[in-house]
Amino acid sequence: MRYNSLNNYLRNKFGKKVYKISIDGGFTCPNRDGKISTGGCIFCSAKGSGDFATSKSLSITEQIEQGKERVRSKTKDNSFIAYFQAFTNTYAPIDVLESKFTEAINHKDIVALSVATRPDCVDDNVLKLLEKLNKIKPVWVELGLQTIKKSSVDYIRRGYENSVYVDTATKLRNIGIEVITHIILGLPNESKLDMLRSVDFACKYSDGIKLQLLHILKGTDLLKDYEDSKFNALTMEQYIDILCDAVSIIPKNVIIHRLTGDGDKKILVAPLWSGNKKVVLNTINKTFEERNIIQGSKTLQDYISL
Repeated sequence: MRYNSLNNYLRNKFGKKVYKISIDGGFTCPNRDGKISTGGCIFCSAKGSGDFATSKSLSITEQIEQGKERVRSKTKDNSFIAYFQAFTNTYAPIDVLESKFTEAINHKDIVALSVATRPDCVDDNVLKLLEKLNKIKPVWVELGLQTIKKSSVDYIRRGYENSVYVDTATKLRNIGIEVITHIILGLPNESKLDMLRSVDFACKYSDGIKLQLLHILKGTDLLKDYEDSKFNALTMEQYIDILCDAVSIIPKNVIIHRLTGDGDKKILVAPLWSGNKKVVLNTINKTFEERNIIQGSKTLQDYISL
């Protein structure tokens, strides 16, 4: 096994293949409602990166049932992860969070809860709630770090310092919550070494990592810069080359939840090659074989010294 995949992790943990159901809890984001800013992160879609979630007008239970039907052709098992994906899923009054999360985690077909959020939106009350829920079924928290490079942090309008991420990730793991960190590969004006530094940093505070190709989507400020030729989207060859080195420095104990990402084809402007997921994943696996890529076989220092 060349890398520690989410699929293998779930099979070992639950004894079967488990699918995620994307849920829209109807939340917003402090980077959109004016608390921090109003424009959101520069790459974020109008749906707050929840483009595959069901309608927020439905109840949590109704969204789960609808999500189950979406993957019915892929599985006959009734084991799913409730993934609160859109916007910032701990940015609401604590009683609202408790109601929505409890409804999801108590559903008979839900085996775990995954909550995507910002590290600056996890206060003590949220920590207590997540700790309580984690005693019912496993709870994961997904944090969108994306990069640690200061100029990139400012460019994407992330709105918090790296130290906030470290503090929150540490607190979550101290109470037994698994932390999954999102890193974007291909941000403008980042070198491969910049990206590897971000991956290496994230792995110090994470149980899992999601590696995401930078998608340029309609309706984002990032698209304006792309159309003004301020940067180029990565080719598939460039992305896979970076990915090979990233996987090589991820410690063996860290679960790789994603090697690339799905952009909603209706709003995806670039890179269009990413829309053919089967071809992309086959090419990644073929390249891993050709280059003998093994997770954890190298360290960041191996690349710094080049």
